[in-house]
Amino acid sequence: MQSEIVSSTKARATIGIITGSGPEAGIDLWGKVLKRNKELIGECFRGDLDAPRVLVVSEPLLGLSMDLAANEKAVWEAMRKSLEVLAPKVDAFAIACNTLNWFAPHIEALGLSDKLISFQSVLEHWVKETGVNNLALLGAGPVTEMGEWSAYRDLTRLTAVELPANTKALHTLIEDVKRLGSEHASLRPRFKQIIDDLDSDIVILACTELPLIADLQTDKALIDVTDLVADALVSYSCSGLQANAFETGNEELPL
Repeated sequence: MQSEIVSSTKARATIGIITGSGPEAGIDLWGKVLKRNKELIGECFRGDLDAPRVLVVSEPLLGLSMDLAANEKAVWEAMRKSLEVLAPKVDAFAIACNTLNWFAPHIEALGLSDKLISFQSVLEHWVKETGVNNLALLGAGPVTEMGEWSAYRDLTRLTAVELPANTKALHTLIEDVKRLGSEHASLRPRFKQIIDDLDSDIVILACTELPLIADLQTDKALIDVTDLVADALVSYSCSGLQANAFETGNEELPL
């Protein structure tokens, strides 16, 4: 029995998280990975031995991504150094920041043996699977500009995308979540007003700070991209080195 437990534990792939923009975003993603892992295994979950093998690198300089156009070189250098630490030790990883996933093509060009599970690929898959034909996208300035610096600039090829009327107010709100902490009393009323002003019934939370303050009353469906990425990471972890579920659509994962 003990050898079977050790064998099944070793069979799981090692997954990684790069964080720092901001650090709470990495904690949030890791927590969602643990929750989704337990849900996926279900009644067979044994506790510690069935938790995923996770490595985390948190680099504060990645926080310069809030103004990516001005800080591209410095942010990429911080990302590259983080990858040097993480990449040799994991089979797949995610970057806990919607803005930083802009670097996905740069990372793929490095020819790393491990697999980047990018936020944009996971969201695009969700849009295709659900058939959603219109949604609102909320994120930091580089994201909601939907231009050169947005990881989601190609999303409009799949669905109609509504953006907030006041993108500057949203960007400032995100900065305040980082600066004040997610429990600050001023944050949720401001966020609710932004959501209420949207026409779309489906709202994509395309910033890792926004889910931290999304515990509010609304009739709109709030879709956290971090949740979707956590699902993909857990699927990869549970399926060893095989393709993860968001690519194969396979829910029958070996545990």
